[in-house]
Amino acid sequence: MRKMFALVLSLILVFCMGIFSGCQKNQAQNPGAKVGYQLDKPAAGDEIAVMKTNMGTIKIRFFPEEAPKAVENFITHAKNGYYNGITFHRVIENFMIQGGDPLGNGRGGESIWGKPFEDEFSDKLFNITGALAMANSGPNTNGSQFFINQGGSKSFAGFSTSIDSSKLTNEIKALYKENGGNPHLDGKLSRNKRGHTVFGQVFEGMDVVNSIAGVETGANDKPLEDVVIESIQIEKYAE
Repeated sequence: MRKMFALVLSLILVFCMGIFSGCQKNQAQNPGAKVGYQLDKPAAGDEIAVMKTNMGTIKIRFFPEEAPKAVENFITHAKNGYYNGITFHRVIENFMIQGGDPLGNGRGGESIWGKPFEDEFSDKLFNITGALAMANSGPNTNGSQFFINQGGSKSFAGFSTSIDSSKLTNEIKALYKENGGNPHLDGKLSRNKRGHTVFGQVFEGMDVVNSIAGVETGANDKPLEDVVIESIQIEKYAE
């Protein structure tokens, strides 16, 4: 009986140690441990988006550990061909390029669940240049529309009064000053808790994003000539 008890106890200890080491491994591999990790290249085997437009190809990594719903929504839509043929309907140079609306006017689109889903603000991910974020019409109104931040450090306008300055760490300040972007869009920095969920980052093809941002536009910042998302393929990243 004692031998049986000792055996069971040993198995329990081994199991617990396995769980503990597994948790530690996950924590050690969690890139969300530092501000700015969104600029790292994806790891081999990570899912990435290969967005082919009529102006070139943009490659994007995802952050499912920080924004699981936004990532699932985008990836599922992409796999279903939802974004194929949709335009970037709103383009503002040194700010962002916006797409994901099947109506092409900023008023359409829905999530994969058929209803808006909640914001997923992170204190590790920010609306720096190249960040992929959810477009919305207010808190917790995410659907299918998204935008890519654009501009760079030379056009960075600084930190507006809409930002809670007490939340601006030296790391965050440096991240924006070095890369540019739109801190007033960050929900974690906003005074009124309004913002846009960051769930991806362009790691290849920012030249294409910049070219799109520079096209001639008309009313409502709509390109005079369509900038079309021809397809978005979800692939495994290979170094």
